[in-house]
Amino acid sequence: MLGQLLARGDRTRLDQRVISLGGLGALGSDLRAGGIVVDALDMRRGPAGAIDAARLTGWLRRNKPDLVQTWLYHADLIGGLATRLAGCHHLMWNIRHTDLRPGSDKRSTILVARACAAVSGWLPERIVCNSETALQTHVALGYPRDKFVVIPNGIDAARFCPDPKAYAAVRRELGVAAETPLIGLVGRFHPQKDHRGFLRAAALLAGRHEGLRFLLCGENVTPDNARLNEWIVEHGLGDRVHLLGVRQDMPRLTAALDVATSSSSHGEAFGNVIVEAMACGVPCVVTDVGDSRSIVGASGRVVAPGAPEALALAWADLLATQFEERAALGATARKRVIERYAIKGVVERYQALYEEIADLHGR
Repeated sequence: MLGQLLARGDRTRLDQRVISLGGLGALGSDLRAGGIVVDALDMRRGPAGAIDAARLTGWLRRNKPDLVQTWLYHADLIGGLATRLAGCHHLMWNIRHTDLRPGSDKRSTILVARACAAVSGWLPERIVCNSETALQTHVALGYPRDKFVVIPNGIDAARFCPDPKAYAAVRRELGVAAETPLIGLVGRFHPQKDHRGFLRAAALLAGRHEGLRFLLCGENVTPDNARLNEWIVEHGLGDRVHLLGVRQDMPRLTAALDVATSSSSHGEAFGNVIVEAMACGVPCVVTDVGDSRSIVGASGRVVAPGAPEALALAWADLLATQFEERAALGATARKRVIERYAIKGVVERYQALYEEIADLHGR
């Protein structure tokens, strides 16, 4: 979302620059290639990190930005304090998470989120989050309600769109029959995404659908992931599961699915992959986490998190529907995305907020 926001921003109105607290990374390289100025601090842990934070403060003092927008908890805290020390007047936070859980989320992230709550009353002018659920969760943690603005993630519906050719092409790539039903889960390998729950549901349904296959992709969702393979063997799924890792052709893969799934157990504020699938005209089955229920609406199915039986039943329900009915659900889903989550409108809302906070209209 950050990449899209920067790439699609109106550069006649805004001069946007990025400072990464860490390294440049793939996103930083892509942004630079697109003409965005990106600096990387390569911030270190421990006492040396204070020197790097001082460098950040110095950069802000020299460049005097009209508005600083920080992105995620660590940047909100470190960047927020540096912004105030540098004498910059306008600061806006960005939060993209709901609940944080010990054992799933890093202890340092939980501590930083709580520290942000403690200073949120005086540090930022506005706090942007991407879901109503994230807003409610953070207000309960002590963040001030009156500073929040909800702006959902945006999707490029011209890039993620129905693609009839992808259906057969992806199945040829996987080495399965052209009519093979395909259920997909897109997401990095992390407890929050609940891959194990997804595979439990897959095992429940696979016994009743001999030809059914499951497509999984994302960071560390690969054949060499020992834990993931252990679960696949444990549930007797064998070659029924295709692990594709990180892919650059997500619109094509997504459009090839019969059913897309978000099986997240917690923490998900706004599931991009849900909206991407909906934009491709693919019905979704999602767990009731974050804003997933309101995103899907009547165009898909919603089940409780951590309930593989319910997930399997919802899949079976969609697969049992006539092709025309499933296509109608997909069309409803795409229409919903275009009306609510089109990237152009989301970028305009961010830019309007920037101008409101920093009073850029008269500059």
